Amino acid sequence: MATTDPLPPTPAEPPFVAAAHGRPARHTPVWFMRQAGRSLPEYRAVRGEGSILQAIKRPDAAAELTLQPVRRYGVDAAVLYSDIVVPAHAVGFGIDVAPGTGPVAEHPFREAGDLGRLVPLEADVHVPYVQETVRTLASELPDDVPLLAFAGAPFTVGSYLVEGRPSRTYQHTKRLMHTDAQLWHRLMERLADHAVAFIGTQLDHGARAFQLFDSWAGSLSADDYRRFVLPHSRSVFTRLAEAHPGVPGVHFGIGCDHLLEAMFDAARGEGLATPVMGLDWRTPIANARRRLGDDVVVQGNLDPALVLAGTEVALAGAEAVLADNGGHPGHVFNLGHGVQPDSDPEVLHAVVRRVHERTTVTEERP
Repeated sequence: MATTDPLPPTPAEPPFVAAAHGRPARHTPVWFMRQAGRSLPEYRAVRGEGSILQAIKRPDAAAELTLQPVRRYGVDAAVLYSDIVVPAHAVGFGIDVAPGTGPVAEHPFREAGDLGRLVPLEADVHVPYVQETVRTLASELPDDVPLLAFAGAPFTVGSYLVEGRPSRTYQHTKRLMHTDAQLWHRLMERLADHAVAFIGTQLDHGARAFQLFDSWAGSLSADDYRRFVLPHSRSVFTRLAEAHPGVPGVHFGIGCDHLLEAMFDAARGEGLATPVMGLDWRTPIANARRRLGDDVVVQGNLDPALVLAGTEVALAGAEAVLADNGGHPGHVFNLGHGVQPDSDPEVLHAVVRRVHERTTVTEERP
């Protein structure tokens, strides 16, 4: 598929970096959220038992798990093997990731005194193992495969801390928002600080882009998002843009079509950043550009369930995503959420090959 930009790609520029800036790339870059995970047999061999947080504390293992999908799939970006609750866990809040359940806090955040368990993140003190993992990856990854840093957005991390476990109703979270807005904003400010420090140290040690996951923001109304969440996510993007100018940042959430404009506003920061909008499978790419602007860079958005349906269905879905993008240079191909644990690695490999084949620029344009 030919790009709409009249200029040829810059051969030395990694495809992910080019596309994230809306520039022509030699092919549409591909990576998958949760590309390192249980779908890979080699992952299971290295991962070990117990909490993911213990594996993350082993830099050699974490680096290897990050590299596995790059080798297996030929993706155009690596994403650090980590978890959104690492900062809260590292500072001693008291949260872990229970296998088969997700983040669990025995003593959830419910009152002002709980801020004392959520101290500021000092990266050199609290997460030196993450720094070591990133340094290793920066030296081992190919030059054209950047490492993506990531963190959980304040709302999504906060919902786990307040609920104490994954939730469908977010009843305690919404109660805190509406009954003690002052405490809620103090919590969000602290978690925004965590996200900035956590992503910042990854960028300082060799990561070249980042993604802020606000996975569960879609549980909020547009009004509540703008009032209780947007200022804090905007703070994250603004401060990272100031400290790391020119570094691409992706903003992603699930079921957030009704929040698309607000999340874009948050990701632009204070006029400093040109964000990449991550789309789940519910929002068509063309629709997003109609709403946000023709020049918007997007990431996504193959339905991960189509990968489970087999190679033929997944490839047809990938073709539909490319058609929806219409040859726009500002496109990073991804799933509309994470790789499911029972996905067939061969199907994902076939998707990467197909996207590269369909979008590779073989001739220079005048």
